[in-house]
Amino acid sequence: MDFLATTETMIAAWHGITPPNDAARRMAADLANTIRAFEAARDQMRFEDEPSSFEAALQETKE
Repeated sequence: MDFLATTETMIAAWHGITPPNDAARRMAADLANTIRAFEAARDQMRFEDEPSSFEAALQETKE
């Protein structure tokens, strides 16, 4: 099953409705693109490796 069909199936199962129109289907398809973009960014951001500047400032002022 592709993402759009799976999404429509989950909506029907959880909420008892089907997407009302083509705009709803396009927004669900856009969600697939958003998920792919986040997956592509995975392991490229290193927030966990270095503390943010605010966290670093807090650590520097610790006694």
